[in-house]
Amino acid sequence: MHPQRMAETLGFFQAWLRSPLRVAAIAPSGRALARLITCEITRETGPVIELGPGTGAFTRALIARGVPPEDLALIEFGSEFAVALQARYPAARTLWMDAARLDTVELFDGAPAGAVVSGLPLLSIAPRKVRAILMGAFDKMRPDGAFYQFTYGPRCPVPSHLLGSLGLEAERLGGTLANLPPAAVYRLRRVSQAAPPASAPALAPALAP
Repeated sequence: MHPQRMAETLGFFQAWLRSPLRVAAIAPSGRALARLITCEITRETGPVIELGPGTGAFTRALIARGVPPEDLALIEFGSEFAVALQARYPAARTLWMDAARLDTVELFDGAPAGAVVSGLPLLSIAPRKVRAILMGAFDKMRPDGAFYQFTYGPRCPVPSHLLGSLGLEAERLGGTLANLPPAAVYRLRRVSQAAPPASAPALAPALAP
């Protein structure tokens, strides 16, 4: 293993020992998962918000996909991770804060983001807080923006009743066994507007009596 990756894995494991519910995994996300969760994002996507970047596995993948570091906002609650991210990606904006308070900050000079990539362990977060995270994230995105979330569970980590109440829909992008543990990725979007009803066929002109 590369020395940097080894150091990141050790640091991640130590963070998990200190706060297992917050970190929720014993090792950083692998490269296969990082490629999967960022596969639809390019430079043209525009600014990207990353929630819970941890050691930066998804951050590296986003930059590899062409997203400039200055178009990244890294929202990290763990102080040890936030300090390391700031040092590694000085051009990105790293904020040491709770993702549930995303609505309290202005990012990218007020310009909307094109996507949110989440490494948060939603299954271990209280539903009320998950709602606040999603509301804040979609408030920061364009109407066509997408929220990418991975999970170790067998289904979308956001329950259907919460999706419905927020006007969102989820689609499974895929999964990978090459991760510890195996994981799947979901894309959340605003529900598409209903197609307008087809116009009624034009009536033939009435014949003169």
